[in-house]
Amino acid sequence: MFESLIGLVAIIALFVIISRQQSRIGLVERELGALRSLVLSGAVPPAARPSEQAVADNVPADMAPAVAAAADIVPPEVSAAVTVPAPATDTEDSTGEIVSGPWTAAEPAPKAVDPAELPAAAKAARQSDVETALGTRWAVWVGGIALALGGLFLIRYTIEAGIFGPGVRLAMAGVLGLVLVAGGEFIRRTGFKVPVQGAAGAYIPAILTAAGAFILFGTVYAAHGIYGFIGPALAFTLLGVIGVATIAAALVHGQALAGIGLVGAMVTPVLVASQAPNPWALFGYLAIVLAATGVIARMRDWKLLMAAAFFGTGVWTILYMTDAPGANLSAILSIDAVTLAVLVLVWLARRDDEPGPARAFDWPSIVPGLFVAFSALGLSVDPAFAAAGYALPGAVVIAAMVGVALYRPLALPLLYAAGLVTVLIYLGIIPPTSIASDFSSGALGVDGLPVATSNVLTLRIGIVLGLVFIGAGFWAARRFAAGTQIRAASWAAWGVIVPLVILLALWFTFGNLDRDLVYAAATALLVVIFTAGGEWIARAEEPPLKGGVAVSFALGGAAIAGLLLMHMAFDSGWTTILLGATAIVPALATRWRAYPVLGWISVGAVIAVLGRVAFDPTIVGAAFLSRTPVFNWLLPGYGVPALAFGFAAWQLARTTNGRPRLAMEAAAALFALLTLAMLVRHAMHGGVIDTGAMTLAEQSIYTLIAIGAGAILVAIDMRSPSSVLRYGSMAAGVASVAFIVVRHFVVLNPLLTDESTGRIPVFNLLFLAYLLPAIAAGGLALYTRDKRPKWYAQMLAVVAAVLAFAYATLSVRRLFKGEFIGLWSGLGQLETYTYSALWLVIGVALLTAGVWLKSQVLRVASAALIAIAVLKVFIFDMSELEGVLRALSFIGLGAVLIGIGLFYQRLLTRAARENG
Repeated sequence: MFESLIGLVAIIALFVIISRQQSRIGLVERELGALRSLVLSGAVPPAARPSEQAVADNVPADMAPAVAAAADIVPPEVSAAVTVPAPATDTEDSTGEIVSGPWTAAEPAPKAVDPAELPAAAKAARQSDVETALGTRWAVWVGGIALALGGLFLIRYTIEAGIFGPGVRLAMAGVLGLVLVAGGEFIRRTGFKVPVQGAAGAYIPAILTAAGAFILFGTVYAAHGIYGFIGPALAFTLLGVIGVATIAAALVHGQALAGIGLVGAMVTPVLVASQAPNPWALFGYLAIVLAATGVIARMRDWKLLMAAAFFGTGVWTILYMTDAPGANLSAILSIDAVTLAVLVLVWLARRDDEPGPARAFDWPSIVPGLFVAFSALGLSVDPAFAAAGYALPGAVVIAAMVGVALYRPLALPLLYAAGLVTVLIYLGIIPPTSIASDFSSGALGVDGLPVATSNVLTLRIGIVLGLVFIGAGFWAARRFAAGTQIRAASWAAWGVIVPLVILLALWFTFGNLDRDLVYAAATALLVVIFTAGGEWIARAEEPPLKGGVAVSFALGGAAIAGLLLMHMAFDSGWTTILLGATAIVPALATRWRAYPVLGWISVGAVIAVLGRVAFDPTIVGAAFLSRTPVFNWLLPGYGVPALAFGFAAWQLARTTNGRPRLAMEAAAALFALLTLAMLVRHAMHGGVIDTGAMTLAEQSIYTLIAIGAGAILVAIDMRSPSSVLRYGSMAAGVASVAFIVVRHFVVLNPLLTDESTGRIPVFNLLFLAYLLPAIAAGGLALYTRDKRPKWYAQMLAVVAAVLAFAYATLSVRRLFKGEFIGLWSGLGQLETYTYSALWLVIGVALLTAGVWLKSQVLRVASAALIAIAVLKVFIFDMSELEGVLRALSFIGLGAVLIGIGLFYQRLLTRAARENG
């Protein structure tokens, strides 16, 4: 069964290898086809002749004729020889002797080949490539696997046949492993070279050494785990020595062998079990493996090997920590220290001075950053570790990570890991309001189970860590401000984020959420520190004071700290007012500094105020809002931010004049409308703004406010052009028209709702809901005729005319029906006749206004209204009216129509005379 399984694995491996070679063959065919096209078109430059490239790639002598035949097909004018020196081999020992790598082939004499011979040359090269693959690479790979498995099979056979005892069998296996290692070293030292391009991956000495190491690992494990010939200490030592030696041998055999040795070294603690495991033995062993791997990886710049070593060490550390509270704190701290030391003193040593393009960070540093940070997180938040007082050592580990990142700039991932872990730790101490707490025991609990500790030590550690991140963050941000922007921005960001999160968590956990002047003072200090730090960083920029990303993070942090300051020091009403007023501060700062972030901080103040009013539209809470109209908390709560945003927009227009200015203009207009709307609702509902259905009177005021806002925005835009003001004014006009069409004519129309229109004859609900909006819309249409698009003015003119028509019609009905004018009260004959006369009068008035104002829209509206009146007279009045009212209806209609005809004839005659 076992042999069948091995055979199946070998077949699958062979199939994969052949499939890969087929892919390579297809690639060679495509390249030869492209080469033929270039040759036939004469587009091959002399400096890129394939023949010289083949020589540079050290093509062996037995393949030279075929490759040269395919490569030297060039036109005579581009057939000049170019000498390319053969590159040196990649691997040399300390004496300078070449110990591996391809042979240096002599340059074959170029010869001309007829294009007709190209297919034959390509076929020969293709056959040679297949032969090379099958005869070198896969044969060596499968042979190495066979040698390793052969050693194991030999041991198994001797066991089954009973030929030798266990000691002899293990000795034979050990000798075989040593022979393979020695054979690999012998072949390497006798001058073995890889003669075929692409076959270096099947380097025979490395394959033999790997097979020997594999057999030696198995032999030592069998001696300990199966037969018990040696104890755990000796087995542990031997397996570690084999693993480290294999890693060291990779210096002359390649990274793949180092990977095999590293895997063997990392699984050794699993293979060797002990009844009383010693953590110092484990982590001492891991420290040796990690240091040895780090030295070798640094010498060859093997990033993947280094990352794998950090990964294995980190996994063992986390597995050991799962044994809490039995885990040894000193052992955990020691392996964390060794990990950081190998990273700093071995792997990243002198890397900043290496030639080549500068890198922002070293990606293998991500692995130790994650695992060391995770160990610090476990020490700080795990209940068992926290109860043992391990939070302080966890904080020390975090501070050490920040120090390493500060000392080695390429270790930037450690800063991110340390910052993220600190944020997680302190967000975890915030007591959720849905969880019952028992502070008498100093812990927060759910059903008696502690979930986070809240004590004086947590407070002190938070203060210290906050200072560490502030100091290191701003110092490093200034250091890198003129160079690597991503480093400067990263340090500035974490120097702001971590202190703010710690302060917020401590305030929620230990402070007074209603009002806390102590935390407010600490927050005010942060505002000063962040602002000064941003200025300090800006002075080190290139050019100075340009306000890059790092400066933006610092000043943005100051703005957020200012937001927290308002919440900590003031009650709800004053917080909203002062937040709106603070938008002025960064706008004024643009007089002295042209930092791009300043305008956006003002926009951030707008967002903060919007969030507060969305959460509590009453500003101070419904229970504390006065019922006095106008003069209540709504006026300063919405009005002061509106004025502040307007001033900030005015200031930004004279300094930066960018997108923040447009946003502030829009915010000022929005809050001005909100101020009026909230005051109206407050007055219309007796001091309560969140209950009660909207009435037509209230909606009418909102409509008038929208129309007025549109007119104000147009006027401001004429003095200080702005796209926000332009489109905002049209948006206000469109919104007012939408209100009128939907709310005035349909939803809240007293003809449909039978709402009371008031007892006063003239100044009643109809006057407020229809006549005043008609006058306002007509005035706005007239004012915007030459200032806004034609469709906009025409839309307002039509709405104004319809509103005036509705007012007149509904007023007639009120005259006949009284305070309530619902449709279900019916129509009288005199009322019906009055409508006809009224509509004709309005039509004539619209015609006159259209001619006087030269408005085609009004003239068209006049024609439409007169046409409606005509239809009413001939269809409705003829059947409903009787006697003299029917006659008067037709007489009046005829007189009006004749008068309109005479008016148009006179108008046309005058126009003809003027043109003549």
